[in-house]
Amino acid sequence: MQPAPPVGLGVDNVLVGWPAVVFCVGLLVMFTLYVRRVRGAILIGIAVATVVTIVVEAVAEVGPTFADDGTVNPTGWNLGVPGMPDAVVRTPDFALLGEFSLFGSFERLSFIAVVLLVFTLLLADFFDTMGTMTAIGAEAGLNDEDGTPPNTARILVVDSLAAAAGGAASTSSNTSYIESASGVGEGARTGLASVVTGVLFLLATVATPLVEVIPNEAATPALVLVGFLMMTQVRNIDWDDLEIAIPAFLTVALMPFTYSISAGIGAGFIVYVLLKVVRGRAGVVHPLLWVVAVLFVVYFAIDPISGWLGAG
Repeated sequence: MQPAPPVGLGVDNVLVGWPAVVFCVGLLVMFTLYVRRVRGAILIGIAVATVVTIVVEAVAEVGPTFADDGTVNPTGWNLGVPGMPDAVVRTPDFALLGEFSLFGSFERLSFIAVVLLVFTLLLADFFDTMGTMTAIGAEAGLNDEDGTPPNTARILVVDSLAAAAGGAASTSSNTSYIESASGVGEGARTGLASVVTGVLFLLATVATPLVEVIPNEAATPALVLVGFLMMTQVRNIDWDDLEIAIPAFLTVALMPFTYSISAGIGAGFIVYVLLKVVRGRAGVVHPLLWVVAVLFVVYFAIDPISGWLGAG
């Protein structure tokens, strides 16, 4: 597993620079519009923050964090320097489409290394999807009384096919994302919202210059609001039941610190089983949960296991 990402605030734990100001402005605009029940609060907030970044860059000439000459500006724009686009549309580049080898890993790695790699990706993707669809379903009010999303099997099949198609297209992981809560917060409740999203992404392939105008600092405030929407679900946790409360706390706490939904879920599963055992209630643990807990132990210990098997 990769080391946990560092968690910091600003530059040397101090909020400085125009990008931080733009982020705060966008966040406050979204909060204001959201509590006023304005439809499209998140999109409006992103648009306002984007305009502010363009104006700021035109006046202050902040520049990027990492310049082409190798210099580093800690208070610069993170992923792209905002500015007016030089075009509206651009011919998409599909050169990587289909550039993959289904069994190419076996030519570069040992059989054990490939198996461990597939296992890690499978476990992470499966539980990322499970956590995402459960949280999104809860936010949308679609889950049943047991908290189970409807049509779970269909969702997992579609997500699996999408992930495979994404790999065949040489793109980043094509799977469900927790950011969908922003759409739910705006009223999305049916598959039509996903169809519209897909069409807009398709249009974005040719409207890349317009998409590139939106800087990271203007878009990330939406994730804070999404985080708020997700945290509203903790009220449904029975905090008086320690066998539930402690695993739930670990799940909620570890997700942001590890940048992984599956890591949080895995820790919660393992501790849940452990607490049942130490309290003499191992018999109530479903056999499948035992299997999942063991698999997560392997998942968290994948590096030493790989070294022990000589698969590194």
